[in-house]
Amino acid sequence: MRVLLVEDDTQLREPLRRTLVEAGYAVDEAATGPDALHLGQTEPYDAAVLDLGLPGLDGLSVLQRWRAAGRTLPVLILTARDSWHEKVAGIDAGADDYLAKPFHTEELLARLRALIRRAQGLASPLLQCGGLALDTRSGRVSLDGATVNLTAHEYRLLAYLMHRPGQVVSRTELTEHLYAQDFERDSNTIEVFVGRLRRKLPGVALETVRGLGYRLAA
Repeated sequence: MRVLLVEDDTQLREPLRRTLVEAGYAVDEAATGPDALHLGQTEPYDAAVLDLGLPGLDGLSVLQRWRAAGRTLPVLILTARDSWHEKVAGIDAGADDYLAKPFHTEELLARLRALIRRAQGLASPLLQCGGLALDTRSGRVSLDGATVNLTAHEYRLLAYLMHRPGQVVSRTELTEHLYAQDFERDSNTIEVFVGRLRRKLPGVALETVRGLGYRLAA
């Protein structure tokens, strides 16, 4: 999953970035309103964490412009403002959830997971496909009850496919959603990770659809 983190305070943004990366997300960062607006309108994020007090263009205006442009990514507003009218303004602008500073990072991660699940029409944090199971809370992957150890990139690739069982997902889509903007993107690396997953998950139908991409059989 790929997330846009928008926060102008470096002392908060950097530890948040580390927390998100450790939780298995690919993270792009923006410190100003104009940068956030551009990234949110041009890159395919699975969710955004958006501060309101941004230089150049405030967070509410960024969110309003995203929505006006048809961008439907889930947005978690992050701000020091804790008054009810600020929350109402954020929700009216198109926010999906609201978290006031200070906060516990575990709460932020839980809210973010819930937003992404809702956006994908899922109620449970447990993804299952036959004997294959992936718990998005704990990050545990198991096959027929036995734990399978995956690297961060393997985990993100598998999770993305498990969110879309039976659907063909192109290499381009996988690359765009699995890697941050500054990552050296090479669709050939997707082949490498798919090969590793097949070796670690014997019997799981991770199919190549020639000329189109990959599909995890439902």
